[in-house]
Amino acid sequence: MSSESSKKRKPKVIRSDGTPTEGKRNRSDTEQEGKYYSEEAEVDLRDPGRDYELYKYTCQELQRLMAEIQDLKSKGSKDVAIEIEERRIQSCVHFMTLKKLNRLAHIRLKKGRDQTHEAKQKVDAYHLQLQNLLYEVMHLQKEITKCLEFKSKHEEIDLVSLDEFYSEAPPSISKAEITMGDPHQQTLARLDWELEQRKRLAEKYRECLSNKEKILKEIEVKKEYLSSLQPRLNSIMQASLPVQEYLFMPFDQAHKQYETARHLPPPLYVLFVQATAYGQACDKTLSVAIEGSVDEAKALIKPPEDSQDDESDSDAEEEQTTKRRRPTLGVQLDDKRKEMLKRHPLSVLIDLKCKDNSVLHLTFYYLLNLNIMTVKAKVTTATELITPISAGDLLSPDLVLSCLYPGDHGKKTPNPANQYQFDKVGILTLRDYVLELGHPYLWVQKLGGLHFPKEQPQHTVIADHSQSASHMETTMKLLKTRVQSRLALHKQFASLEHGIVPVTSDCQHLFPAKVVSRLVKWVITAHEDYMELHFTKDIVEAGLAGDTNLYYLALIERGTAKLEAAVVLNPGYSSIPPIFRLCLNWKGEKTNSNDDNIRAMESEVNVCYKELCGPRPSHQLLTNQLQRLCVLLDVYLETESHDDSVEGPKEFPQEKMCLRLFRGPSRMKPFKYNHPQGFFSHR
Repeated sequence: MSSESSKKRKPKVIRSDGTPTEGKRNRSDTEQEGKYYSEEAEVDLRDPGRDYELYKYTCQELQRLMAEIQDLKSKGSKDVAIEIEERRIQSCVHFMTLKKLNRLAHIRLKKGRDQTHEAKQKVDAYHLQLQNLLYEVMHLQKEITKCLEFKSKHEEIDLVSLDEFYSEAPPSISKAEITMGDPHQQTLARLDWELEQRKRLAEKYRECLSNKEKILKEIEVKKEYLSSLQPRLNSIMQASLPVQEYLFMPFDQAHKQYETARHLPPPLYVLFVQATAYGQACDKTLSVAIEGSVDEAKALIKPPEDSQDDESDSDAEEEQTTKRRRPTLGVQLDDKRKEMLKRHPLSVLIDLKCKDNSVLHLTFYYLLNLNIMTVKAKVTTATELITPISAGDLLSPDLVLSCLYPGDHGKKTPNPANQYQFDKVGILTLRDYVLELGHPYLWVQKLGGLHFPKEQPQHTVIADHSQSASHMETTMKLLKTRVQSRLALHKQFASLEHGIVPVTSDCQHLFPAKVVSRLVKWVITAHEDYMELHFTKDIVEAGLAGDTNLYYLALIERGTAKLEAAVVLNPGYSSIPPIFRLCLNWKGEKTNSNDDNIRAMESEVNVCYKELCGPRPSHQLLTNQLQRLCVLLDVYLETESHDDSVEGPKEFPQEKMCLRLFRGPSRMKPFKYNHPQGFFSHR
């Protein structure tokens, strides 16, 4: 049946778009109006409630017919095809009814929306008329107020009192018999007397002006004399410059510096004076200078001019002011933050020159609203350095001065009052702005004579010369030591990255002549990676792995044995020694938790580090510790007992002379090197 039905041709349906064809165009309009059917007109005649009941009835009939068709199809007899066709036709009729109800519902909805829109337009028109009327009322009220508040010019004049007027004014002006009973005539008479007095004062003013002009002429003559004297003095000063340079007495330059220093804020002025005094007395290579705009510094001292806004008298001006856009809350907060973190336009530059001609450039700033000082650092060398990968942060301006004093990382403001100021403008911490503003180290505040109590916030900060002087010498020495230490590490890291452990001639006696183990890798690692190492947990738990330290990994090899060392380098190196943690990969993994000899090797470099310091200032400590690790690995491997079951020669033949290979139940190895005898013994 399916094939036969598919072969049947579908009847063509000619759809009409509602326009009359050519043959029907000549029909009369009355015939078209009689045959025109409008559902919109039918909507007004039909009851929505009855349509809803018809809709429910039609749906129920459709459900019934569908159920009957399902039952007839489930029986599977051949005689039910006619019945199914009849019910299908009935269902189609019901579907047509539903479609018509749907169209009627949409038409009702559209009409409801149109009515609502018309009502809304009427309400908007009434509301607009109301606003216009209110605006006119407001305008009239303002005009009435201006009329009521109008003041005459004579009311602004301070006239003499009545008693003084009748006692001093002549009878021709006062006219007491007329003005005593008439307030208007009295006011006119007082104004006439005021005019007479002002004429007299104007005459006296002209006399004073003539005297002033005479005095000004005398002043001009004296100014001409002084101005002619200034070039002569300048020529004398210019002629004396070679003499000043020859005698190393730059009086002219120093005079300019002192003139500029008058405009420094108190903390920077204290720093300038104390640093200059220290340079003249203790360190001739120290140079102090002032940088910045003096004009801007002078503008800060001048009081702001009072600005009075004139009231607008016309509606056009009022509309113009209302159209101005106010800044958003975010823009206002940004402006407040910039004002809060504003620096003084002048800054103090200090250059510290070291023995190797390297220079530490320090730029000190003063934050006006926070009442603290900050510093930016930069290191320059006499020769261009090849920066190794592992030495990237050694001379970084952000880290070169970190922890110059223990715990002083320069990420937090030292003034307790600043936290209250930060809360007002939405600043969480100063850490986000130190790269732009500089680091507010505690020693920087002390050099500026600033002292902040910890108990309570202090809004007024006083710069103390005595405090600056007491810390100046110690801080300058620490700064020089820090630069020399970082430059020494910079050069050492360049050798370590190439597998060479540099040992100076002064430290050769600390190690045997032959060292077989060699350094094969030296890399920098992140703080997070160091904390994830399994053999550094005790260092992390002890609180020795802070985020201000530098972390490195070293790999020492000899044959199949590999010794991995995790190094913690404190910013205060070399006064604070590095900390080593070891992990040996040979016949299994050995750390200080499962091998006492590994713990002893760590003790040799961590506890007995004073033997490896070398000559002061102990810049060779790190490389000596690494060389000692190579020696200790040789001793560890060479003193290891040979397994007789393994054929062939011993992998690590004993080349070091040891008095005793093992000691105690833990079989400790002899790691102490004795010079000049050249043998190893136990401690």
